[in-house]
Amino acid sequence: MDPAFYVTAFATLFVIIDPIGLAPLFVALTQGMEAKERRAIGLRACIVAFAILLLFGIVGEAVLSFVGISLPAFRIAGGALLFLTALDMLFERRQERRDGHAETRPDPSVFPMAIPLIAGPGSIATMILLTGQVEGDIAATAGIFGVMGGVIVITFLLFLSGSLIERALGRTGVNIVTRLLGMLLAALAVQFILTGLADAGFV
Repeated sequence: MDPAFYVTAFATLFVIIDPIGLAPLFVALTQGMEAKERRAIGLRACIVAFAILLLFGIVGEAVLSFVGISLPAFRIAGGALLFLTALDMLFERRQERRDGHAETRPDPSVFPMAIPLIAGPGSIATMILLTGQVEGDIAATAGIFGVMGGVIVITFLLFLSGSLIERALGRTGVNIVTRLLGMLLAALAVQFILTGLADAGFV
């Protein structure tokens, strides 16, 4: 396979997963946590996301077809779930739950970090398309998985800088950023839904 193909695959996955953009979101979703706990959540999120993207890269559309789910429907569902998280960030419901139930505070590693933020409809669709292009070539497919793994590793390394970002911003700064990111996350969620509706032929 032409090396340019892997460069293109890396660039596509990097832009869609957007590790740089996810870093401040990770800080907002793990606000107030200790570095060890934050590191564990980041690692768990990346491992789960890698497993999900690996699964869809191997079996592709067969998984969704088997359960009768189309990619547009998957995108709409992901957008709806992401919108609920955005509301929590905007109105500080997450922080209130942490203060009142510290022993059972929610773990954001699987949702929303692993899915749909890292392994979202866009990255899942990209993996399906990339593996479809190599038409069963085992070496090329392994190369795609390696590229995807590289993007996930970069994402995790940026997550590790979360404590530095939080210290630089301070509690007030993190609260402000959380609200702003909540708005951006809400817009992203709506965009997921609109794209899903367009793909389904409703818009």
